[in-house]
Formats: sequence, C-alpha cells, structure tokens
Amino acid sequence: MKTEKRAWLHPTAGKRTAFFLIADILLSLFTLYSAYLLRFNFHIPPEYLPGFWKAYALLLLLKIPLLAFERQYRIVWRFYSLEEARRLLLAHVLAYGIFAAILWTFRGEFSPFPRSVIAIDFVFSFAALAGLRFLKRLILSENRAGILPPALLIGSGAGSDALVRAWRDGALAYEPVAIVDRSQTGKNVGSYIGGIPVRSMKEVPQLLKRHGPMTAILSEELPAKELDRLVDEMERRGIREFKRLVMLGDRRERLRDLSIEDLLARPPRDLDPRAIARFLSGKSALVTGAGGSIGSELCRQLLDYGVSRLLMVDNGEYNLYRINETLNDDRCVPLLLDVTRREELEEIFAAHRPQLVIHAAAYKHVPLCELNPQAALENNLLGAINVFELSVKYGVEKVVNISSDKAVRPTNVMGASKRIIELYAQNLPGEKTEIVSVRFGNVLGSSGSVVPKFKEQIEAGGPVTVTHPEITRYFMLIPEACQLVLQAAAIAEGGELFILDMGEPVRIADLAKKMIRLYGKEGEIEIVYSGLRPGEKLYEELLIDEAECRTRYRSICVAGRHDYPIERLRRDIEALLEARQKREILRRIVPEYTPAP
Repeated sequence: MKTEKRAWLHPTAGKRTAFFLIADILLSLFTLYSAYLLRFNFHIPPEYLPGFWKAYALLLLLKIPLLAFERQYRIVWRFYSLEEARRLLLAHVLAYGIFAAILWTFRGEFSPFPRSVIAIDFVFSFAALAGLRFLKRLILSENRAGILPPALLIGSGAGSDALVRAWRDGALAYEPVAIVDRSQTGKNVGSYIGGIPVRSMKEVPQLLKRHGPMTAILSEELPAKELDRLVDEMERRGIREFKRLVMLGDRRERLRDLSIEDLLARPPRDLDPRAIARFLSGKSALVTGAGGSIGSELCRQLLDYGVSRLLMVDNGEYNLYRINETLNDDRCVPLLLDVTRREELEEIFAAHRPQLVIHAAAYKHVPLCELNPQAALENNLLGAINVFELSVKYGVEKVVNISSDKAVRPTNVMGASKRIIELYAQNLPGEKTEIVSVRFGNVLGSSGSVVPKFKEQIEAGGPVTVTHPEITRYFMLIPEACQLVLQAAAIAEGGELFILDMGEPVRIADLAKKMIRLYGKEGEIEIVYSGLRPGEKLYEELLIDEAECRTRYRSICVAGRHDYPIERLRRDIEALLEARQKREILRRIVPEYTPAP
C-alpha cells in the first residue's frame, strides 16, 4: 500500500514537463516583478501595474512555446548541459526580441512602460531558468563528494574534461580528485578543469597520502610502448588499478579495465586501407575456419572492405553460428563443413565461384597435435591441399594461406605441417590462381593462447603457470594481423611467403607479471614454472636467414622461394599420412624439422 501511495513521487516525462512548465511560469512572474522593482528603486508607481500584467501575459505567450520548441521541457534534469543552456538562451533572445518589436508597434497598449525592464528581465529570466535546470547537477555532485572511490585522471585534454562532466552528471562511478598533466611543459599544472585541480606526475605520492588508494583513469590515446612506460611509472608511484576511456563512435565513450592487449598493441606503421579496399571491393570471398579467432576477424574486415559475398566455412557448429549471428549481414553465407571432405567442398566452389579464398582452418594447439599426430596431419595437410587444388580448378584469383612462426625450424608436428603447407602453396602450379602464404606469430586473445589462460588463472586466485622462465613469443593483436594479411593479399603475385613484422619478442614470464600487476594482485598470486610441453620451443622465429626481402610496406617481408617438385611432394605427403612412424618422413620433407626429445 505504501508503494502505491508513493508511486506519484516517481519521476516521469509528464511530471518533469509539468514541473518545469509551472516553475517557468512562476519564475517569469518573479523575474519580471524583480526587474520592475530594480527599475523603480523598489517602489513601483501604481500607474505602471496594468502594463506590468499585460507584459507578463505577452512574455509567457512568447516564452513558453519557444522554450518548448527548444526542447526545454524534454530534458533529463541531471544531464542538463551547456548545449541545452545555449538553446535556452536562444529561446530568450527570440522571445524578448519579438516582445520588443510588439511593444514598439503597439506601445500605446502598454503605456506607460519602462523600456529598460526588457533588458533587466532578459538577464534575470535567463539566469533564473538556467539556474533551476543546473540545480540538480550541482546538488548531485555535492552529495557524491567523498562517497565514490577516488580517481586520478591522466591527461589534461578533452578526455578528462568529458570524465569530469560525466562525474557531475552522475554517470561516472569514480570521483576525480586530480588531473595529472603528463606533458613535458606541464603548462596546465596549477590550473583547474571543471573545478578539478591539475597536478604534475611528481605530486602523485602526495595525492595518494591524502586520498588513499586510487584508480588511474587514462583519458588520452597513447601508443602501446608509451602506455607501458606510463603504467610502469604510475606503479612505481603507488597506483595499482588502471582503467581507460575508450571511444565507441558517435561521440560515445565508456570506461574499461586496462588490458595487456593495450600494452602490447602495435598498430601497423604503413597500413594502406585504400589499397586493401580497391583489392577487395565487390569480390566474392571464402574463408575457411571462419568461426575461429583469426577467421572471424577476417570475416569482419572483409565485410568492412566491401566484399559482395562472404562464404564462411567452419566445421564447428557453435563457432559458425556465433560469427553469423554477430555479423548479421545479408552478404554472409554460413557453411557447416569439414575442409577435409573434398567432394562437399567442391560443391561449394562449383556453386559459388569465389574470387578470393583465405585458408585459416587448422589444428594449432602444439601439445595436442604432438599427442595426436595423425589427426593433426590429416586435418592440416588434406584440408589445405583440398582448398588449394579446388581453387586452381575453379579459377580463384587469389588464395591466402594462414601460416605460423612455428613453421620456422619446426620442433613439433603442428609447425612441420604448416611448413609443408607453405611448400605446397609455393609449388602448386596454377595458371590463373595466385597462391600465397602469410606467416606470423601468436595473436593476443585467440582461443588457446596464453593471455586468456593467464586471465582465468588470475581471476581464480592463481597460481599462474609459465612453462619456462626464459620462454619468449612474438605477439600481435588479431585485428592488426588480419589487416596485414589482407594487405599482403592485395600485393601478392603468386608463390610468395609473406612474413609479418611482429616487433620484439616478449618474455612470457614478464607478460604474466605485468598481467598480475594490472589486476592489482601483485604479491598475492605466484608464478609457477611447469616445464616445456611436448614439442614446445623456448624461442620462436619468423625468418630463417637474412635472404628475405622487404616489400613496399615495412610491416611485410617476403621469404626466399623453396622449390619442391609438386608430384614428389604429393607422394611424400601420401607416404607421411600412411606411415606409422612419421618423424623420418617429416625430416625428409622438412629437413630443418628437429623434434624435441
């Protein structure tokens, strides 16, 4: 019963409109009367009162419709902003301008009337109506002071200003206590942004003493290396929790936790989106392994670059369903199929005639492939051979094979299978079809990669397991890897083995330590070294020797060609798949293959 009685207190659009309408009527009466009092030194002559009521009625008839036109009765009170205040001012300018024109035209109807009242009431009315609308923001910000967890805003630009405004609007779950100007000049130090003081980096320890543990919110975009240095510096000064402001498009923003991907991201230095778009626009494309980490991102980018049709092939029902639902595009054709089933795959080529094929389907988990070599070799080799040969048969313009850094001096079955596929791609003849391979290292966040594994272990309370203290890997973000794959495809002429510039290798132990610090768990979670897994190398490589040459893009290299007569390669692959002991035949095909003991 109490709930029903109090229901009328709950805010609604109708109640809000009625409140502001009544308030504006009463405030307009108050401001006009105040203007008269000020004009006549607080004693209004009786002969001016008839003109007062006529002026008040006319002003209401002008102001209320114009305020409604400028959406002053449809605002959400606590989000009233300078843009709405600008509209309020415009409504006043129009209302009082029209009022002055009417007064001049029909001055006899209002006589006597003090003309200076128009200017005085204009100022009073705008101040009163705007003040009422800003009142709730002021009250909310005062009530929240000291209640929300404190935060340092890093960067004295527009991002921090947006965060301060969001806090005052009640849309930020932190209270900004200071803004850190990290520029070399420090020109903003000592000033204020939205009432929040701007401080230097060296003042952070004092701020921590005054306010206790704080969250650092990064409000500006920084390159990964610079961001990594900043995080290290903030950690040395006592900050343990980090968030960042990210743009969502359409001028929308949100906060999210700072991730290890942010610190390792390395956008391509020479990405050429126009060249990729010219190459892809209007083409029909087929992606195998479309539901996987790499395949799904390739599908997204192919659609963004304007392919006319996208054939998504995957043998995993859920993965295929998920990417199809996520993309939700009429150009997508989901095809549930195992690429080792040649006859079914050929039906797709015959029916759809793709112009571009990207082969991403493969077994990639090194220890599982070591334990199941027959399944790994059949899936990886037969799948690739079927895709390549059917592409040649049906006149596909370009085929891009996704390879791996594990194909360089392989020590495991997965890496050896990838190297054999590279050889097959280089040596398979095709009059109209250009087949190329693109080799790169680990991608952050892919299924089975180390980053999601560490996240799970940290969130579960640890320990974090690393195989060896010195193990290193190359890392690249999935989007940047896929962009470079498409760029390599755009410049391919057939037979190339492209190698993506992966930057500097990263020690996995350092990666684990940094992730633990980002989660604020330093000292709580230990790192346990579990030993190298079957087939695992301490160091991955991308280039075998120095004979490789660069393309016109610094991020993409081309490895030297290795001839291997295709008929002989076919016979060797057939023998490999039939053999019970596979290491000797793998060494014959890939002489640099040295299986781990």
